[in-house]
Amino acid sequence: MSKHPAKKQPSTARQAPATQPGGTNPGDRTRKPASARAGANTSKKAETTAQKHGTSTASGHAAPKRASATTPKNAAPTSRRAIASVPARCPGTKGRPGREAFLPVSRADMDARGWDACDFVYICGDAYVDHHSFGMAIISRVLEAHGYRVGIICQPDWRDPKSIQALGEPRLGFLVSAGNMDSMVNHYTVNKKPRHEDAYTPGGRAGARPNRAVTVYGNLIRSVYKHKPIIIGGIEASLRRLAHYDYWQDKLKRSVLLDSGADILLYGMGEHSIVEVADALAGGLPVDQITFVNGSVYRTSGADALANVYDYDMLPSWDELEEDRLNYARSFNTQQQNMDPITGRRLVEPYPNGVYVVQNPPAAPLTQAEMDEVAELPYARHWHPDYDAAGGIPAFDEIRFSISSNRGCFGECSFCALAFHQGRMVQVRSRESIIREAKTLTQDPEFKGYINDVGGPTANFFKPACKKQLTHGVCKNRRCLWPSVCRNMDTNEDAYAELLRDLRQLPGVKKVFVRSGIRFDYTMADASDKFLVELLQHHVSGQLRLAPEHVSDAVLSVMGKPRREVYDAFVERFERLSAEYGLKQYVVPYLISSHPGSTMKEAVELAEAVRDMGYMPEQVQDFYPTPSTMSTCMFYTGVDPRTMQPVYIPRDPHEKAMQRALIQYRKPENYKLVKEALRKAGREDLIGYGAKCLIKPVPPKPGAGGGKLNGTSMTGKRSNGRAQRPEPKTSRGGHGHEDTAASQPQNRAERRAEARSGKKGASTSSGRVGAKQNGRPNPGKPGGRATGKSAAGTNPHARNRAAQGRQGANRH
Repeated sequence: MSKHPAKKQPSTARQAPATQPGGTNPGDRTRKPASARAGANTSKKAETTAQKHGTSTASGHAAPKRASATTPKNAAPTSRRAIASVPARCPGTKGRPGREAFLPVSRADMDARGWDACDFVYICGDAYVDHHSFGMAIISRVLEAHGYRVGIICQPDWRDPKSIQALGEPRLGFLVSAGNMDSMVNHYTVNKKPRHEDAYTPGGRAGARPNRAVTVYGNLIRSVYKHKPIIIGGIEASLRRLAHYDYWQDKLKRSVLLDSGADILLYGMGEHSIVEVADALAGGLPVDQITFVNGSVYRTSGADALANVYDYDMLPSWDELEEDRLNYARSFNTQQQNMDPITGRRLVEPYPNGVYVVQNPPAAPLTQAEMDEVAELPYARHWHPDYDAAGGIPAFDEIRFSISSNRGCFGECSFCALAFHQGRMVQVRSRESIIREAKTLTQDPEFKGYINDVGGPTANFFKPACKKQLTHGVCKNRRCLWPSVCRNMDTNEDAYAELLRDLRQLPGVKKVFVRSGIRFDYTMADASDKFLVELLQHHVSGQLRLAPEHVSDAVLSVMGKPRREVYDAFVERFERLSAEYGLKQYVVPYLISSHPGSTMKEAVELAEAVRDMGYMPEQVQDFYPTPSTMSTCMFYTGVDPRTMQPVYIPRDPHEKAMQRALIQYRKPENYKLVKEALRKAGREDLIGYGAKCLIKPVPPKPGAGGGKLNGTSMTGKRSNGRAQRPEPKTSRGGHGHEDTAASQPQNRAERRAEARSGKKGASTSSGRVGAKQNGRPNPGKPGGRATGKSAAGTNPHARNRAAQGRQGANRH
């Protein structure tokens, strides 16, 4: 089963038109003909926003008890916020369909449909949102389209076996998913501190699901229904399908298939595989004989366990993985080379006592017709009415007026699990289907004319990387965009540009944003400016958010990101075109600290780049070692699994704190850490009063504000002499919050002297974001009086000051 994260933006994490809800005739279990069923198989991505959850009080959705001193070890973290009072009013329900439009969540709902039993009961860690940005909604609606009865139990009380019996015993089996996010990422920050909110739970309250939800739910079901088939899937199961490093316990863990007690694990995009499994069970095939489904993982044991397993590669055994971490690096490299549905081979992972976990090749990608059909199933396109009293589901607000146009990603950033989950082969909906969904959005009573996003994992990946992939699969030992764009890649972006133009011309549409992010190196490889002009003229509101992630080529190489010169060239191109069209727009970067390969030297290099930008970046994220990414493998093993060469790993929490503090060196509370880091790196030259210095020799006075310049905070709002508290936003990677801070001002005499010496009309000499203004810019007003550390002529990123806090910013 696949998962779809809420857009972040979330990411996300992480959508198509739905017909009028009501879907199938209650009690009608007639199967669709094969021709109709072939198109009903698709799924979505996992992503991306790390927020927390609350409790569900829906019928059939048992609300978990509050954690106490006797709470089991799997209990989710709680806080005072988690038990705060819920909103008295529930926004966003105007025109929402009634509960009959949703799949059953209680016995009463089943009775209303005339069902005596469900074929499948879906247990999920998220609240019930019937929208195709949520994996549970996709899988349940796909099964419904194939004639199966599916009941939903969301966020059951994992301490009470009765909670998973609310709909009775299903005829064919249980489906289990943690939700749109890995439950551990959902619960904890990168510093392993409990989060206080959950966007996928009513009212945004935390504590509604357990840690490692797939494992806990699976064992809970098995304790009650000893022999009923259990099929697990979604992002948490998909990324833990084989032995994996667990950051929160700092150790290697077995396949979640073994720990959860499940019979089958479906990984990646699950529409094809779930229907194949359902048909096999409905045909009377025992679950232990369903070993032939692509996109599945199963367990086998005994002396002849592998007698009927063919064309497989044997991975290092569990004992070998525990004995030597390098064996895990070799194993992971083999896994990521076999993620293609055309060239991927079967993988076998041995465990003690003659047990084997077998991973079949990935499921076939969806055709465009299948993508369209799945996106246009009869979703209710809203949260379940039972959540109204709690204030609804916050994650839904992020994607309600967004359109998912594609899935899959050939970008292959080392720190991202998308390629391992969705695959490298991009699948795209048709223009006609996307237009139909946009028209559906305009009919929503609460639609204000703004489509928040049209994209996917990467918005401008609107077709496969090259035609060769469709017949020969993706290259095993070559990457599409790194170290440079492959010469075989089709980089023409005209189709996406034309889609955006057509969408904004629809009656009732005022603005179409592109917030799921673009790959600037892919755009730079497009000889035409058509897409970029379309983007900056109509789909950016002041800021274009990009993800260079770092500035050091050494770190960028480990990340699998383009060289710094490519980013600089893109910014120069973006600014040149913006100026030609009379637009004052700015590029705002996302950055990652403490990534593998980043020593203190590279961290200082990044801090110097931030200094030259002239403002504090909003998007900063400590590297988060989530399951089954290339970077996480590096973090655990200390080597790059592709080359087996050593990679420097910043593991010490204090060093990680110093690296992050360097990026935010203007914050007074970071002064000691920054000073220690500069001394450790041998860069005392950056401690002083010069224009290039990061900090002064003496710490700022208590209460000194680092967040305002000339009475204007770096959020772009007047501070009236008081520092503004930056508004928290969800970070790009979905883990933690962005940090907004301002440049620490110089003394008054220095500011006046530099303002007098600033040359009128000075411009940048580099390809990075520059300024062509009088003196240096005021953070809230481009072209304003000089207030920063260096004149515009020597500060290539000076104009980015104005990017902080612009309203309606386009969040890339």
